[in-house]
Amino acid sequence: MSKRLSVVVLALILAISAIPSFAAPIPSKTAANQSLDSRAADLAVVRDVAANDQVAQVLAARGFTPDQVNAKISQLSPQDLHQLAQNLDQIQAAGLTQQEWIWIGIGALAALILVVALS
Repeated sequence: MSKRLSVVVLALILAISAIPSFAAPIPSKTAANQSLDSRAADLAVVRDVAANDQVAQVLAARGFTPDQVNAKISQLSPQDLHQLAQNLDQIQAAGLTQQEWIWIGIGALAALILVVALS
């Protein structure tokens, strides 16, 4: 019985090892669902914004050269680069706008009036 079992196990091992492996080339991807063309497009969008005169002046004032900025942009992860390229229109410069300062002033004045009136 053990000789028969050994023959069956050996036959199964040979049958399994004889199954061919089908490996196909997979296109290079930079991130999930992002092709190389998409990454290049995202890089172009972000670099165009970084090359804008006003943005370049602010970066230069902070001590960044255009080469340093391009190097940092190239080092972004594919996900971060794609997210940045998609949300560039939502990025604001540091600080508040004049309209926001006006609303803050009106709120502060209203709070001051309430404090004085309730005292």
